[in-house]
Amino acid sequence: MPTDSSNHQLPTSNLQSYFAKFLPAIETEMRRVVASSDDPTMTLFYGLLHYHLGWVDADLKPAHFDAGKRIRPVLTLLTCEASGGDWHDALPAAATVELLHNFSLIHDDIEDGDPLRRGRPTLWKVWGVPQAINAGDALYTMAHTALNGLTAYHVPIERILAARQRFDRACIALTQGQHLDLGFESRSGVTEAEYLRMIEGKTAALIEAACGLGALVNGSEGVAHYEAFGRGLGLAFQIEDDVLGVWGDPQVTGKPAGNDIRNRKKSLPVTYALDRSAELRRLYAQSEVEVAAVVAELDRVGAREYAEKMAAQHHQQALAALEATQQKNAATAALRELANQLLTRTA
Repeated sequence: MPTDSSNHQLPTSNLQSYFAKFLPAIETEMRRVVASSDDPTMTLFYGLLHYHLGWVDADLKPAHFDAGKRIRPVLTLLTCEASGGDWHDALPAAATVELLHNFSLIHDDIEDGDPLRRGRPTLWKVWGVPQAINAGDALYTMAHTALNGLTAYHVPIERILAARQRFDRACIALTQGQHLDLGFESRSGVTEAEYLRMIEGKTAALIEAACGLGALVNGSEGVAHYEAFGRGLGLAFQIEDDVLGVWGDPQVTGKPAGNDIRNRKKSLPVTYALDRSAELRRLYAQSEVEVAAVVAELDRVGAREYAEKMAAQHHQQALAALEATQQKNAATAALRELANQLLTRTA
């Protein structure tokens, strides 16, 4: 499912000012949706959600842990303002996309057997798989209920219905992408076209929807352009994440080194190399994958360079779509700056 990052390096200037303004508001909206209950039997239920979101520790004591960059909800608010709207109106939609993203991370950690997320033990590692699945289901449902908050901002009902329909399409696409990703693990080879179809759902669908929802709430006529921007950005983001999954520093990414290779993930570098290396096909056919040997073979065939070239192409497509909106304002400049920063990130 969609990837997540724990690196909080943000550029200065215009974009930084938007993050400083948006993040507290996003946090407040999310806490409203995922508020605790007075029912003592639900203490652990909400505690699991708050742990994953970085609000409490493993003893359920209030704390502040790395909760990721909140890129997706920031994109929603930025596109709302860039298209001429009031970003406050899109806060419920921003909470919606971030809660769905976190649902996907909980289930992704279970499916991949990842013990760490953002440098902490994952939910399933602390409380077991059944409780983690249920917590993920809860966030999925709360992501949908978060959209109800649009009524408080007097968003016209027809836009709210359109937002729900748009969001549901993204949910289906996301799970379809994850279905393909899991199925690829047991296959000896995957074409680049199949890989792109997979990440269009796994990662790009939610980023595309995050951008579209911001413009849709505003009633903008440029929704399609903002969605195309999000799609290109999502594809570039996932390909760059594939690169970090092989060559990233675990101390920076917050995830174990080589896990994608051990799980036989058909990332773009691997897909590219499997088509060109009999040795890599042999390594991937073994009962236990030798991570160091796989990385050496990826390096030999130039898999990293190819993946980075493809990420750059999708990044340029995203910027072209943003340019097609013909909006010239500070929020548009921030969207462009964010796209550039994501292409050169280290986590």
